[in-house]
Amino acid sequence: MHILVVNDDGPPSPHSSPYVHSLVRHLQAAGHVVSVCLPHTQRSWIGKAHMIGQTVKPSYYRPPQPPLPPAGLSGDSHGTTYPRPSTVPGVEEWILVDGTPASCVQIGLYHYFSERGPIDLVLSGPNYGRNTTAVFALSSGTLGGALEAAVCGKRAIALSYAFFSRNHDADIVAAASRQSVRVVEALVRQWPEDRSVDLYSVNVPLVEGVEVNKVLWTDVLQNYWSPQSCFADHEGSVDGGDEEEERIREGEEGGGAGAGAGGEGATEDGKREGHVHKHRHFKWAPKLSDVLKSVESSPPGNDGWAVKEGMTSVTPLKANFMQAVTDLRGKELQLQAPSEVTPNTDNNTRTFAIIDYEDDYVQPIILSAMQHLFPSNQFTLLPPPSTGSLADLSLPDNSNILQIAQYEKIDFEYAASHPQTTLVNSYMIRKALIRKHFLSSVVDNWASKHPSSILATNVKRAEAFEVDYAEFLDDALVEAFDLRASTERNTSLPPGEREWWILKPGMSDRGQGIRLFSTMEDLQAIFDRWEEDMPDSEDEDEDEDGARSDGGEEEEEAEGKNYITTSHLRHFVAQPYIDPPLLLPEMDNRKFHIRTYVLAVGSLKVYVYKHMLALFAAKPYSPPWSTGAEEGDLDLDAHLTNTCLQGPGARADSVARLSDLPLPPHISHESVTSQIGEITGDIFEAAARTTMVHFQPQAGAFEVFGVDFLVDAEGKAWLLEVNAFPDFKQTGEDPGLREVVGGFWRGVLAVAVGGTGWVVGGEGRVEEVGRDLVMVREVDLGRR
Repeated sequence: MHILVVNDDGPPSPHSSPYVHSLVRHLQAAGHVVSVCLPHTQRSWIGKAHMIGQTVKPSYYRPPQPPLPPAGLSGDSHGTTYPRPSTVPGVEEWILVDGTPASCVQIGLYHYFSERGPIDLVLSGPNYGRNTTAVFALSSGTLGGALEAAVCGKRAIALSYAFFSRNHDADIVAAASRQSVRVVEALVRQWPEDRSVDLYSVNVPLVEGVEVNKVLWTDVLQNYWSPQSCFADHEGSVDGGDEEEERIREGEEGGGAGAGAGGEGATEDGKREGHVHKHRHFKWAPKLSDVLKSVESSPPGNDGWAVKEGMTSVTPLKANFMQAVTDLRGKELQLQAPSEVTPNTDNNTRTFAIIDYEDDYVQPIILSAMQHLFPSNQFTLLPPPSTGSLADLSLPDNSNILQIAQYEKIDFEYAASHPQTTLVNSYMIRKALIRKHFLSSVVDNWASKHPSSILATNVKRAEAFEVDYAEFLDDALVEAFDLRASTERNTSLPPGEREWWILKPGMSDRGQGIRLFSTMEDLQAIFDRWEEDMPDSEDEDEDEDGARSDGGEEEEEAEGKNYITTSHLRHFVAQPYIDPPLLLPEMDNRKFHIRTYVLAVGSLKVYVYKHMLALFAAKPYSPPWSTGAEEGDLDLDAHLTNTCLQGPGARADSVARLSDLPLPPHISHESVTSQIGEITGDIFEAAARTTMVHFQPQAGAFEVFGVDFLVDAEGKAWLLEVNAFPDFKQTGEDPGLREVVGGFWRGVLAVAVGGTGWVVGGEGRVEEVGRDLVMVREVDLGRR
């Protein structure tokens, strides 16, 4: 790489800039081309400032040639400065400018070093001291240099060495420089291609063993100055900035704050009123005790805590004062040298990846997972073909193509004709699972032939029927014997003694169109109301396998109305309502369902992700009869657990990890997840074996599903539905919950891509990440 090094501490100096020489030499020893542009003097605490109106003048610094003296810090080992550049070709010269770190970036990028080729990375640092926590980072000239590079469109890293003693041991400094080179190289290899990260802030502690300690993804600890001035009254000289900077960066407490207001303006005779200012000098003297206490009292995972524990901290940032890819927080950055990468040499095969998920929540997660798992020399990211056809990519022979996209954008035709070299993220036909009326048929067929299957006991038997117009409802239910018998019995019973039913449109998603009823009169009223609210439309296009099952591109929501599209008002299922559900007093007795992420690979292995979510209704649960017998009187907010229905006003605790829920003593997490695994395995095998026309898993494909379950008060898990292209955004922005989605996608790529040999991973990461996906069924369908 061609690396531009800038800093805010100036040229090498034992007092203000003791580390830059060591870093440059170690970067060069690793084979990198290093160009250097530094401020001519210390410019700490200046942020991303430019000095407007000043003519910036360069000078030319010639460092001592390698090897670096053992101490690396002595006064006679730091080269000399000249007012004019050398006329001898090949002489190593650093540029010094009387400007700021941000100015050094601009001048280094655009006015020097072009003869050395394009600059691949701007490395700002290593700073003399830590740049952890918001108080330091927001004022840091080191961060300012990296931010300037980022807004110039360059990859940028801010590097800081956090010291705890002024005894700068040469071996520890050298180890920190070696560690920094490894971290920089790892970050560049894994740099997200989706612009989710603009720069990284890296803090390396100067401690023994830093090269074997962890490198941790962190966020910036939000802390604040104490409510006192960072300046103190000063009577004498205000020089000595180098010593003050050294003291502050070591982490000592400052020399105190301001010394009172002073200067009251009364005259000697006390008769004059008003105020006059006293002429004073002020000295930068921040009081750091509260800042240091904020690190001591903070929870694990932030940059200050990591450095305190002797670990290297890496914080992804955007160039807009926002932290980036927070789902990585608390994880370890894998440092993998290029020599450790296993090249893909199988007939010179190269994998080209098209990641075009069209979801701003999921897209960065998938890209991050790719870069986390697989070395950059194992795959090449490509934009989607403008024609939509993979055949138009004109790739080299022996090329593999991985396409992850929305269903409508997947080139199934090309995948079918190139099954050995194409891997796509969806099966072309899988309506047997994702359409409720088909799913009902699958369960009935399988349970009748396999009465010992868990599907016979843990799925409510559904009555499937078709209705084109509300007036034909009675005709549509001629063969719905159980439903008709139940509603007839209910007519003579009080609401609290009736068997209640739940109505689900077979092709709707995100909870739309779900209603509760107990009598035929109630059911007829539901269809009459829908027909009244239905907009005029002739659009009857049904893309049953293409529609997103719970993302909802086919949904219709009119202001003041709640209806579903015409194509959805045809297929329905009605099932006995599950009551009572499991309710948790700690969660306000709200009904919840379990969202389980499932991966199906090839034809056919089925995996369940062991980290599951619980999605809660908006209001505390009450039985359907408690608010009145008429369907229109029911408060569905207490019954529907689809969090997307709650909108922006959803409660903060609408989503939780299943493992965090305080289940009652008679129900264990292991029992619930064991039932979920068995049900999932059976339903996928049932779809594959009994309805091959409507579920066709093929070898060159994998697919992720969101499978929903409800646990009743006795602890039985009931299958609700299966969703293709699940709406991951329902999980929300909480970092701990978002990590469930991030971990799932890393597991998906590890198992479906790495586990099948499509892309080779390093250091066992693929195997390790894939362990959270538990295989619950392997079915040999004879399809190769």
